[in-house]
Amino acid sequence: MRTGDFKTGTFMYLLGTFVVVFVIAQSLFFIIKAWKQGKRLGIPTADMRNTVTSSILFTVAPAIAIVATVLTLAKSLGIVLPWIRLSVIGNISYEVTAAESALNALGVSAGLSQVVTDKSQFAAIMWVTSIGSCFPLILMPLILKKIQRKIGTVAKSNAKWADIMAAAAFIGLISAFIARAIIGAGKTDTVGDGAGVLSVATLIFSIVTMLILEKLTKKFNLKALEPFTMPLSMILAMCVAMVLAQILPADIAILEWRG
Repeated sequence: MRTGDFKTGTFMYLLGTFVVVFVIAQSLFFIIKAWKQGKRLGIPTADMRNTVTSSILFTVAPAIAIVATVLTLAKSLGIVLPWIRLSVIGNISYEVTAAESALNALGVSAGLSQVVTDKSQFAAIMWVTSIGSCFPLILMPLILKKIQRKIGTVAKSNAKWADIMAAAAFIGLISAFIARAIIGAGKTDTVGDGAGVLSVATLIFSIVTMLILEKLTKKFNLKALEPFTMPLSMILAMCVAMVLAQILPADIAILEWRG
Protein backbone atom coordinates (compact mmCIF):
# COMPACT_ATOMS: atom_id res chain seq x y z
CA MET A 1 0.00 0.00 0.00
CA ARG A 2 1.41 3.39 -0.95
CA THR A 3 1.90 6.06 1.67
CA GLY A 4 -1.32 7.95 2.20
CA ASP A 5 -3.60 5.31 0.64
CA PHE A 6 -5.37 4.82 3.97
CA LYS A 7 -6.85 8.33 3.58
CA THR A 8 -8.47 7.53 0.25
CA GLY A 9 -8.98 3.79 0.50
CA THR A 10 -12.17 1.85 -0.19
CA PHE A 11 -13.26 1.91 3.45
CA MET A 12 -13.01 5.70 3.62
CA TYR A 13 -15.06 6.13 0.45
CA LEU A 14 -17.69 3.69 1.72
CA LEU A 15 -17.83 5.59 5.01
CA GLY A 16 -18.14 8.89 3.16
CA THR A 17 -20.90 7.54 0.92
CA PHE A 18 -22.83 6.25 3.95
CA VAL A 19 -22.62 9.64 5.70
CA VAL A 20 -23.73 11.58 2.61
CA VAL A 21 -26.62 9.19 1.89
CA PHE A 22 -27.72 9.44 5.52
CA VAL A 23 -27.63 13.26 5.45
CA ILE A 24 -29.60 13.39 2.18
CA ALA A 25 -32.15 10.85 3.47
CA GLN A 26 -32.59 12.86 6.66
CA SER A 27 -33.10 16.06 4.67
CA LEU A 28 -35.66 14.43 2.39
CA PHE A 29 -37.48 13.00 5.41
CA PHE A 30 -37.93 16.42 7.00
CA ILE A 31 -38.80 18.09 3.68
CA ILE A 32 -41.59 15.55 3.12
CA LYS A 33 -42.82 15.92 6.72
CA ALA A 34 -42.78 19.72 6.43
CA TRP A 35 -44.58 19.62 3.07
CA LYS A 36 -47.34 17.41 4.47
CA GLN A 37 -47.67 19.65 7.52
CA GLY A 38 -47.94 22.68 5.25
CA LYS A 39 -50.73 20.98 3.36
CA ARG A 40 -52.57 20.27 6.60
CA LEU A 41 -52.22 23.91 7.63
CA GLY A 42 -53.63 25.03 4.31
CA ILE A 43 -50.52 26.79 3.00
CA PRO A 44 -50.78 27.25 -0.79
CA THR A 45 -48.63 24.90 -2.86
CA ALA A 46 -47.14 27.83 -4.76
CA ASP A 47 -45.92 29.42 -1.51
CA MET A 48 -44.31 26.19 -0.35
CA ARG A 49 -42.69 25.68 -3.75
CA ASN A 50 -41.27 29.21 -3.64
CA THR A 51 -39.94 28.58 -0.14
CA VAL A 52 -38.19 25.40 -1.24
CA THR A 53 -36.73 27.13 -4.31
CA SER A 54 -35.42 30.10 -2.33
CA SER A 55 -33.96 27.77 0.30
CA ILE A 56 -32.10 25.84 -2.39
CA LEU A 57 -30.72 29.05 -3.88
CA PHE A 58 -29.56 30.32 -0.49
CA THR A 59 -27.61 27.10 0.11
CA VAL A 60 -25.50 27.63 -3.02
CA ALA A 61 -23.20 30.25 -1.47
CA PRO A 62 -22.46 28.28 1.73
CA ALA A 63 -21.92 25.21 -0.45
CA ILE A 64 -19.22 27.03 -2.43
CA ALA A 65 -17.47 27.94 0.83
CA ILE A 66 -17.71 24.32 1.95
CA VAL A 67 -16.16 23.11 -1.32
CA ALA A 68 -13.34 25.62 -0.89
CA THR A 69 -12.77 24.31 2.64
CA VAL A 70 -12.68 20.69 1.44
CA LEU A 71 -10.12 21.60 -1.23
CA THR A 72 -8.04 23.49 1.34
CA LEU A 73 -7.91 20.51 3.72
CA ALA A 74 -7.56 17.86 1.00
CA LYS A 75 -3.83 18.46 0.51
CA SER A 76 -2.93 17.28 4.00
CA LEU A 77 -5.91 15.08 4.97
CA GLY A 78 -7.01 13.66 1.63
CA ILE A 79 -10.37 14.40 0.03
CA VAL A 80 -12.54 11.92 1.94
CA LEU A 81 -12.24 13.02 5.58
CA PRO A 82 -12.97 16.72 4.89
CA TRP A 83 -15.83 15.56 2.64
CA ILE A 84 -17.29 13.47 5.47
CA ARG A 85 -16.80 16.14 8.11
CA LEU A 86 -18.26 19.03 6.14
CA SER A 87 -21.18 17.00 4.86
CA VAL A 88 -22.49 17.07 8.42
CA ILE A 89 -21.21 20.08 10.34
CA GLY A 90 -18.16 22.31 10.44
CA ASN A 91 -16.35 25.19 8.77
CA ILE A 92 -12.79 26.06 7.87
CA SER A 93 -12.04 27.95 11.10
CA TYR A 94 -13.11 25.04 13.29
CA GLU A 95 -11.70 22.22 11.17
CA VAL A 96 -8.25 23.81 10.81
CA THR A 97 -8.03 24.81 14.48
CA ALA A 98 -9.16 21.40 15.77
CA ALA A 99 -6.92 19.45 13.37
CA GLU A 100 -3.84 21.52 14.13
CA SER A 101 -4.51 21.30 17.88
CA ALA A 102 -4.56 17.50 17.55
CA LEU A 103 -1.28 17.55 15.62
CA ASN A 104 0.34 19.92 18.10
CA ALA A 105 -0.67 17.60 20.96
CA LEU A 106 1.15 14.81 19.11
CA GLY A 107 4.27 16.95 18.76
CA VAL A 108 3.75 17.97 15.11
CA SER A 109 4.30 21.72 14.94
CA ALA A 110 4.02 22.04 11.16
CA GLY A 111 0.24 21.61 11.37
CA LEU A 112 -1.71 21.10 8.17
CA SER A 113 0.98 22.67 6.00
CA GLN A 114 2.44 19.18 5.65
CA VAL A 115 0.76 16.04 4.30
CA VAL A 116 -0.45 13.78 7.11
CA THR A 117 1.01 10.34 6.41
CA ASP A 118 0.87 8.81 9.89
CA LYS A 119 -2.25 6.76 10.64
CA SER A 120 -2.28 7.64 14.34
CA GLN A 121 -2.15 11.37 13.54
CA PHE A 122 -4.91 10.98 10.96
CA ALA A 123 -7.08 9.03 13.42
CA ALA A 124 -6.48 11.66 16.12
CA ILE A 125 -7.59 14.43 13.77
CA MET A 126 -10.69 12.45 12.80
CA TRP A 127 -11.70 11.87 16.42
CA VAL A 128 -10.92 15.40 17.64
CA THR A 129 -12.81 17.15 14.83
CA SER A 130 -15.77 14.77 15.04
CA ILE A 131 -16.16 14.66 18.83
CA GLY A 132 -15.52 18.38 19.15
CA SER A 133 -18.31 19.22 16.72
CA CYS A 134 -20.76 17.07 18.69
CA PHE A 135 -20.58 19.26 21.80
CA PRO A 136 -22.48 22.24 20.32
CA LEU A 137 -25.28 19.87 19.28
CA ILE A 138 -25.48 18.58 22.86
CA LEU A 139 -24.97 21.86 24.69
CA MET A 140 -27.21 24.10 22.58
CA PRO A 141 -30.52 22.50 23.66
CA LEU A 142 -29.37 22.73 27.28
CA ILE A 143 -27.94 26.25 27.49
CA LEU A 144 -29.08 28.14 24.36
CA LYS A 145 -32.21 29.58 26.01
CA LYS A 146 -30.19 30.84 28.98
CA ILE A 147 -27.62 32.43 26.67
CA GLN A 148 -30.31 34.05 24.53
CA ARG A 149 -32.03 35.34 27.67
CA LYS A 150 -28.79 36.93 28.90
CA ILE A 151 -27.98 38.42 25.49
CA GLY A 152 -31.54 39.68 25.19
CA THR A 153 -31.26 41.39 28.57
CA VAL A 154 -27.98 43.07 27.58
CA ALA A 155 -29.37 44.07 24.17
CA LYS A 156 -32.43 45.67 25.73
CA SER A 157 -30.42 47.63 28.26
CA ASN A 158 -27.60 48.59 25.86
CA ALA A 159 -27.94 47.56 22.22
CA LYS A 160 -24.60 49.13 21.24
CA TRP A 161 -22.72 47.08 23.85
CA ALA A 162 -24.30 43.87 22.58
CA ASP A 163 -23.22 44.72 19.02
CA ILE A 164 -19.70 45.49 20.24
CA MET A 165 -19.40 42.13 22.02
CA ALA A 166 -20.60 40.20 18.98
CA ALA A 167 -18.26 42.12 16.67
CA ALA A 168 -15.31 41.68 19.05
CA ALA A 169 -15.79 37.90 19.16
CA PHE A 170 -15.86 37.68 15.36
CA ILE A 171 -12.92 40.05 14.86
CA GLY A 172 -10.85 38.14 17.42
CA LEU A 173 -11.41 34.87 15.58
CA ILE A 174 -10.53 36.36 12.19
CA SER A 175 -7.49 38.19 13.59
CA ALA A 176 -5.94 34.89 14.70
CA PHE A 177 -5.99 33.58 11.12
CA ILE A 178 -4.80 36.89 9.66
CA ALA A 179 -1.88 37.01 12.11
CA ARG A 180 -0.87 33.47 11.19
CA ALA A 181 -0.93 34.33 7.47
CA ILE A 182 1.24 37.43 8.02
CA ILE A 183 3.74 36.58 10.76
CA GLY A 184 3.39 32.85 11.35
CA ALA A 185 6.98 31.64 11.74
CA GLY A 186 7.93 28.19 10.51
CA LYS A 187 10.78 25.86 11.35
CA THR A 188 14.11 26.39 9.65
CA ASP A 189 14.11 22.87 8.19
CA THR A 190 10.47 22.68 7.02
CA VAL A 191 9.04 24.23 3.87
CA GLY A 192 5.40 25.34 3.86
CA ASP A 193 4.75 25.60 7.60
CA GLY A 194 5.13 29.36 8.00
CA ALA A 195 3.77 32.58 6.57
CA GLY A 196 5.48 33.98 3.52
CA VAL A 197 5.08 35.63 0.15
CA LEU A 198 2.23 33.38 -1.01
CA SER A 199 0.24 33.53 2.23
CA VAL A 200 0.47 37.34 2.39
CA ALA A 201 -0.38 37.71 -1.31
CA THR A 202 -3.38 35.38 -0.91
CA LEU A 203 -4.60 37.30 2.14
CA ILE A 204 -4.28 40.69 0.43
CA PHE A 205 -5.99 39.52 -2.74
CA SER A 206 -8.87 37.93 -0.83
CA ILE A 207 -9.45 41.15 1.16
CA VAL A 208 -9.31 43.33 -1.95
CA THR A 209 -11.62 40.99 -3.85
CA MET A 210 -14.08 40.93 -0.96
CA LEU A 211 -14.15 44.75 -0.77
CA ILE A 212 -14.64 45.06 -4.55
CA LEU A 213 -17.49 42.53 -4.59
CA GLU A 214 -19.21 44.23 -1.66
CA LYS A 215 -18.83 47.60 -3.38
CA LEU A 216 -20.38 46.20 -6.57
CA THR A 217 -23.32 44.66 -4.71
CA LYS A 218 -24.10 47.99 -3.04
CA LYS A 219 -23.50 50.18 -6.09
CA PHE A 220 -25.60 48.10 -8.49
CA ASN A 221 -27.99 46.74 -5.84
CA LEU A 222 -27.01 43.13 -6.62
CA LYS A 223 -28.76 41.46 -3.70
CA ALA A 224 -28.35 38.02 -5.25
CA LEU A 225 -24.55 38.44 -5.23
CA GLU A 226 -24.25 39.25 -1.52
CA PRO A 227 -24.18 35.63 -0.23
CA PHE A 228 -21.47 34.77 -2.78
CA THR A 229 -18.96 37.54 -1.94
CA MET A 230 -17.02 35.61 0.70
CA PRO A 231 -16.85 32.20 -1.05
CA LEU A 232 -15.95 33.87 -4.36
CA SER A 233 -13.16 35.87 -2.72
CA MET A 234 -11.83 32.66 -1.11
CA ILE A 235 -11.83 30.71 -4.36
CA LEU A 236 -10.31 33.54 -6.41
CA ALA A 237 -7.59 34.04 -3.80
CA MET A 238 -6.76 30.33 -3.93
CA CYS A 239 -6.52 30.54 -7.72
CA VAL A 240 -4.20 33.53 -7.47
CA ALA A 241 -1.97 31.62 -5.03
CA MET A 242 -1.71 28.71 -7.47
CA VAL A 243 -0.89 31.07 -10.36
CA LEU A 244 1.75 32.93 -8.31
CA ALA A 245 3.34 29.63 -7.29
CA GLN A 246 3.82 28.86 -10.99
CA ILE A 247 4.92 32.22 -12.34
CA LEU A 248 7.10 33.56 -9.50
CA PRO A 249 10.75 32.53 -9.27
CA ALA A 250 11.06 29.47 -7.02
CA ASP A 251 13.20 31.26 -4.41
CA ILE A 252 10.50 33.95 -4.06
CA ALA A 253 7.47 31.64 -4.18
CA ILE A 254 8.75 29.52 -1.29
CA LEU A 255 10.09 32.46 0.71
CA GLU A 256 8.79 32.21 4.29
CA TRP A 257 9.54 33.82 7.63
CA ARG A 258 11.54 31.52 9.89
CA GLY A 259 11.45 31.24 13.69
